[in-house]
Amino acid sequence: MNGFLNILKPPGMTSAAVVALVKRLTGEKRVGHAGTLDPEAAGVLPIMIGRAARLFDYLVDKEKAYVAEAAFGYATDTQDATGVVIESGENYPTYEAVCAAAKQLEGDIFQRPSMYSAIKQDGVAMYERARRGETVEVPLRQVHVESITMHGETPNHGVLMTVKCGRGTYIRSICDDLGKLTGCPAHMRFLLRAQSGVFTLDTAMTVEEATAYRNEGTLAQHLLPLDWPISHICRIDVPPYLQKQVVNGVRLPIEKVYHAKDVVEGGIVRIYLNNEFWGMAERQGDALAWKCQLPPEATSTEGGSR
Repeated sequence: MNGFLNILKPPGMTSAAVVALVKRLTGEKRVGHAGTLDPEAAGVLPIMIGRAARLFDYLVDKEKAYVAEAAFGYATDTQDATGVVIESGENYPTYEAVCAAAKQLEGDIFQRPSMYSAIKQDGVAMYERARRGETVEVPLRQVHVESITMHGETPNHGVLMTVKCGRGTYIRSICDDLGKLTGCPAHMRFLLRAQSGVFTLDTAMTVEEATAYRNEGTLAQHLLPLDWPISHICRIDVPPYLQKQVVNGVRLPIEKVYHAKDVVEGGIVRIYLNNEFWGMAERQGDALAWKCQLPPEATSTEGGSR
């Protein structure tokens, strides 16, 4: 199997556990995820299967959207509901005050995530150091928050919101910052990732559905094609008379490839032959050089760049 699955990860399951499940369902050893989701969080988790893993660097993962609930009254060392309470207070803010504070967290901002985060320092994840009892000072990080849309209040001093942001943004930290800005400690009570690049809830399947498809023998039919999540990259169709060069992974001369002259130096393109996706190439001078060759399975060859 070669392609992508958009799994709706349930809360309480790690991203690694989802990968292990998909390996068992597909029988494919080459399985990985494109973007970790915290164990207690739910939402879309893009899974790369087989040769899809070779396209990881070309996926758009800068656009993310989360539905989150911030709860006021106490802050924790993990900045979510699973942590140890480190501060409490009953000076609960008004909904209007929370909305005003959220506006201050839009744009390019600096965050200080929890010490129980996956950020690595000297090759070791912060949460591993914290669990060993080490004193961890998490550095400030600049992230981009496109927007925070408030949806109203929830029981027990909470608010529901949608956060659209770039990669590396910690929603837990946004909830913690809302507490600091309003003068009442806060933490993240709930998190759902609604979007990760082109992967959204609309195309997601639950682990139960994936298991059912495997039992029916139809899981392969539900794979998203290799080129589905990279449609944002320029497409180049190679004329049929260059088929031998494509099959053998030979550099393709710009002057012989339609529209290739419009590609800037160093530009990455998707290569198609007879309307079939063959992989990724980069303009290098007067030629398109293969970066990742992924011949259709029916015409897979041992020759050329892989």
